[in-house]
Amino acid sequence: MKQEALTDYDFWKNYWLGKEGLAFAIPSNYIFTRELKQTIQQHQLTNLLEIGGFPGYYSVWAQKEFGVSATLLDFVILPEIVQELKKANQLNEDIQLWEKDLFAHEEKGLGMFDLVISNGLIEHFPDTEEILAKHIQYVKKGGQLFVSLPNFRGLNGWFQRQFDPENYAKHHIPCMDINFLRGQCEKLGLKHISVRYTGGFMLWLENEKQQPLWVKILKKACWLPLKIFFKIFPFQTKAFAPYILIQAEK
Repeated sequence: MKQEALTDYDFWKNYWLGKEGLAFAIPSNYIFTRELKQTIQQHQLTNLLEIGGFPGYYSVWAQKEFGVSATLLDFVILPEIVQELKKANQLNEDIQLWEKDLFAHEEKGLGMFDLVISNGLIEHFPDTEEILAKHIQYVKKGGQLFVSLPNFRGLNGWFQRQFDPENYAKHHIPCMDINFLRGQCEKLGLKHISVRYTGGFMLWLENEKQQPLWVKILKKACWLPLKIFFKIFPFQTKAFAPYILIQAEK
């Protein structure tokens, strides 16, 4: 049964239309590119599907850096912004664009991809097993799954809950647990499962520009000393890591 997402088409269209500076040259230290580079090279991957990844940062990056044939699947895709992103990264090759509902009954692409990626998607659905299964259906046997999501069960989540409760409510907080996620992957029959906290330390608010000055000062007062601390002592904890990363094989 198709589950109800915590967001809808209008939410995402307005979200992207309200964003500025979406097209930029993707830096070499962009989040998760180190891990993706290792995965692509280790397994000699030739194609990928990026789910819910508009405007397609990982699709553009992987196709430009490794010649990996990339497909972007999302509920909302604004092609002109994808073109701007390609231009900013001097990519001339086409990226396949699939604007569709991930839960639509369609067999196109099933079991076709060496690598399936999503970043900040699965936490918007209340049934974690089902949304992961929708990813896995596109992975070919022996292919790789690479899924990241925010960790809102630590300090960053406290900021979200206190100062942006509307955005916080769009996230399924119970899924943000590495033991739970590992169990879901095992239940779905994946192999070589790795689920871990990652990203160093980060604090963010989607609506920071609209926040009063005292909130911005409080956020910065928390951010600066902890950022320095985790630069010196780079370990990952549930309380402070901004992301969770899932890697597994089908």
